[in-house]
Amino acid sequence: MTATPAVDIRGITKRFDDVVAVDAVDMQIADGEFFAMLGPSGCGKTTTLRMIAGLEFPTEGSLKIFGTEVGTLPPNKRPVNTVFQSYALFPHMNVLDNVAFGLRMSGVDRSTARQRAAEMISLVRLDGMENRRPSQMSGGQQQRVALARALVNEPKVLLLDEPLGALDLKLRQDMQLELKSLQRRLGISFVFVTHDQDEALTMSDRIAVMNNGRLLQVGTPEDIYERPVNRFVADFIGTTNLLDATVVDNDTVCLTNGTRVAAASSLPSGTAVAVCLRPERARLIDPDGNENTSRIDGTIDTVTYIGNARVYGVRLDWMEVRVREANQPGSTARQPGDRVSVVWDVDAVTVVDR
Repeated sequence: MTATPAVDIRGITKRFDDVVAVDAVDMQIADGEFFAMLGPSGCGKTTTLRMIAGLEFPTEGSLKIFGTEVGTLPPNKRPVNTVFQSYALFPHMNVLDNVAFGLRMSGVDRSTARQRAAEMISLVRLDGMENRRPSQMSGGQQQRVALARALVNEPKVLLLDEPLGALDLKLRQDMQLELKSLQRRLGISFVFVTHDQDEALTMSDRIAVMNNGRLLQVGTPEDIYERPVNRFVADFIGTTNLLDATVVDNDTVCLTNGTRVAAASSLPSGTAVAVCLRPERARLIDPDGNENTSRIDGTIDTVTYIGNARVYGVRLDWMEVRVREANQPGSTARQPGDRVSVVWDVDAVTVVDR
């Protein structure tokens, strides 16, 4: 890692007529980092990526790559390359020529270009497929060709715009591991745009969560998942229960139904908040169980078997919460209609401003 960020964005804003697509975003991406930009459709993540790539220019702000201002430079003047969801391979060219194309356009002689392309094809584990055309390859193989073509010019930063979105679930999961491994071997910065929370959590060193053009939180996957800064981040990342409450004091909140539970908060007394409780951090006990923890009573409404665990939907007086419990050998599943108490430890919850 170097002291100079691979990508340094300061106050970047992008307007399309009256629409603010990206709103005063500050973001620094380290050299050698796998950095994900995550958010719903229309949140500004792809527009931000396109500004890094030079496919869009900022309306305001500064954009530097390894310390050099590039905000007004065209794409071919930036040390970056981009992989798109559509792959954009040339159907009439074989794999070798597809990968070598960028080098040939840069003036590299044919022999050298083909040699470097062959090395990159080997790096993405497509040895023996040099003469195939895209139509003769699977989606995952085409994705690797697109990666090889983007990497053969030795960019300092690789930009990936939802590159796995067109793949089926199993192949997408396999490619997540491949991409992470490839990034580690190359040691360059990957900037990865996705709307898939699991994908971002699985692959990234850090994640930037965006919504409505604004940057809400940047942190490690653990930071984002365990310590969301607000209700949107808590609800968007993974699965969670959000219990509406009001702050009583630094250690207590009062839920909607009047139950007081232990939850640490630095917000002022009387602030409307939500208590973020992940399903796997909660437990079910019998209503008369004696656990000295926060608890709310309810009735099991649904039971979903997911292999190594069961997810229980527990109906409370004012909402439903989900509890995920690992399947233990010899254990008996609870059934719909069972009365239960949902309990959790005080460090299992995060209080976020509503």
